[in-house]
Amino acid sequence: MTSNDTTRDAHEYVGMWVTADGFIRQELLPDGRYDEARGDRRSAYTGRYTVTGSHLDYVDDTGFTATGDVRDGVLFHEHLVLYREGDPRARRGARP
Repeated sequence: MTSNDTTRDAHEYVGMWVTADGFIRQELLPDGRYDEARGDRRSAYTGRYTVTGSHLDYVDDTGFTATGDVRDGVLFHEHLVLYREGDPRARRGARP
């Protein structure tokens, strides 16, 4: 199953991921799109992603590519470390 499946078959990684300080918030949408906010800047980066096992490939709407891997419930996205929203390691409330 990939993130391009229908909403009823949404991938387990779908949802909001945040950095520990809450500054970066990346939402993986069930339609294979993502929306990343940085600080007060909503939709700072948008694009599509695909999932193969625990590996993610990203292509933003400008053509920039990136990768990520989920290990032990943590998303390692290039130089970022993101946690599921609500994870005690992520202080989501610290940012808007």
